Amino acid sequence: MLEIHQFACLSDNYGFLVHDPVSEETVCIDTPDGEAYMREAAAKGWQITQIWNTHWHPDHAGGNAAIKAATGCTIVAPAEVERISPIDRVVKHGDTVTVGEHEAAIIDVGGHTSGHIAYHLAEDEVAFVGDSVFALGCGRMFEGDPQQFWASLERIRALPSQTMLYCAHEYTQSNAKFALHADPDNLELQLYVQEIGDRRARREPTVPTKLERELLTNPFLRADREDLRNRWGGTTAAETFAKLRAAKDSF
Repeated sequence: MLEIHQFACLSDNYGFLVHDPVSEETVCIDTPDGEAYMREAAAKGWQITQIWNTHWHPDHAGGNAAIKAATGCTIVAPAEVERISPIDRVVKHGDTVTVGEHEAAIIDVGGHTSGHIAYHLAEDEVAFVGDSVFALGCGRMFEGDPQQFWASLERIRALPSQTMLYCAHEYTQSNAKFALHADPDNLELQLYVQEIGDRRARREPTVPTKLERELLTNPFLRADREDLRNRWGGTTAAETFAKLRAAKDSF
């Protein structure tokens, strides 16, 4: 069984260290703060052996160089990360990577950035999704287009419903306000928002989130539903998604 250590870093990022106690390998999922990752790994007594980047933004790959210099680890990433960091192994949709005997499938989730990827560890029922999807939200569409982004979200929707989604930021309360605006009659969403408020009042994280719940409450994953299409317009799910994303950008 993999051990996942989650910790807060920068202003609102989460860092993740994935450790296999059998092989003693440890993977950094993205590197928003290299010093924080090395400090957390040292506190756990873990040796960093790999970095798995989801996309090129500095709050996801900015610590690569420092960690590589200190540990000699292998950097695995989509080609776009070469904008800010050398890569040891370039990966794309359909490839696999391993930590010990645990295999992760690479999923194309482009839209936030064109080459964004996610890592799905099916046997462990977890996926590291970066900024492609959040609890009750999704990333801004900086480089992609609505059709590409919606296709990415469909790939996430197709994962087993019990999959825990490890997204990279604590944006959930802000996302919840827009979700209620987008889908005000959703009773499951109303219950979820109350729970989120309670958890944040106790200073507890809202990440990870279970895909099963996001499928019932996250408006960006529900853009194919007739009630949302009627409310927001769009003859296709991608068009409805585009309207939702534009509304969130100015909300």
